[in-house]
Amino acid sequence: MTKVTLTVNGRTVSGDCEDRTLLVQFIRENLALTGTHVGCDTTQCGACVVHMDGKSVKSCSILAVQASGSTITTIEGLAGSGELHPVQAAFKEHHGLQCGFCTPGMVMAAVDMIDRHGGNLDEATVRRELEGNICRCTGYHNIVKAILAANAEMSNSRQAAE
Repeated sequence: MTKVTLTVNGRTVSGDCEDRTLLVQFIRENLALTGTHVGCDTTQCGACVVHMDGKSVKSCSILAVQASGSTITTIEGLAGSGELHPVQAAFKEHHGLQCGFCTPGMVMAAVDMIDRHGGNLDEATVRRELEGNICRCTGYHNIVKAILAANAEMSNSRQAAE
């Protein structure tokens, strides 16, 4: 067993795990944060996307011991002060979900995408960058609409703050 220490959603946490424990397993089983989903265990579906040190990663492709010392944000840590993050609000407003299984990974990937591209997102870029996130219910149309709407809102908020 190896001791893993992470900062998860702003809180320092530690736990023992086997060296082969995936980060997604550690998050779900050791920390009881079940918003990060396990879909495929092969990095193909994107249901397990979290932010590690500010970058979007598939937590089924990283061992917990590799992530030790990192800062992790899960879907549970995205919203603040009891209000939805703008991407979460946009998914709700634009019906960017149906069964909800892929939603946490989609939202986390979208936040990273918006952070990296700022106000320079278009439909083609969003669709290209979502290739690693599978949704079997929606056909992606409303997911793309939600991401573009959140991007516009977040860009306007950034501009207003400057």
